[in-house]
Amino acid sequence: MMIKWMKKCGMFLLAALLLSTAAPFPAQAAETLSDGEYAVEVSMTGGSGKASIETPTLLTVEDGRYYARIAWSSPNYDYMLVQGEKYLNESGEGENSVFVIPVAAMDEDMTVIADTLAMGTPHEVEYVLHFYSDSVGTKSSLPQEGAKRVLIMAAVIIVGGGILNHWVKKRERRDYTGRR
Repeated sequence: MMIKWMKKCGMFLLAALLLSTAAPFPAQAAETLSDGEYAVEVSMTGGSGKASIETPTLLTVEDGRYYARIAWSSPNYDYMLVQGEKYLNESGEGENSVFVIPVAAMDEDMTVIADTLAMGTPHEVEYVLHFYSDSVGTKSSLPQEGAKRVLIMAAVIIVGGGILNHWVKKRERRDYTGRR
């Protein structure tokens, strides 16, 4: 009977965790964002269609300026050109390419150029990014943040289950032997 109770509690905690990670942050106008980190939906067009970018993406606001963390589905990008400025790949060796670039405006198309090495020789490819202000939410709505919460809750459930199991076994031994 104790095992059934443990399973029910574990499922309840897991369900509560999943519901809490699915709750979106109310959208707010981009103009009202204070300094901090947020999640924002971004779309991309252009190129061959083979590469994609992670969305939602991290949006950082510093002194009223917006910066987006663009994570590509490929490790083959070595730099991006945004408004004439060159931004270098910030990822480690063998990891998909990542760039932190300024966001010129929300809800408008923003042309960028990304240099890819995938075709054997470097090629600059034009892409259009579009950041959606009505999608701005908390940083915790990013997939990576949700995964962290799931792992933490799983660890809590496993440790809690182990402690509870220890107490149940100890009680069973005490009940069987009649000693404490």
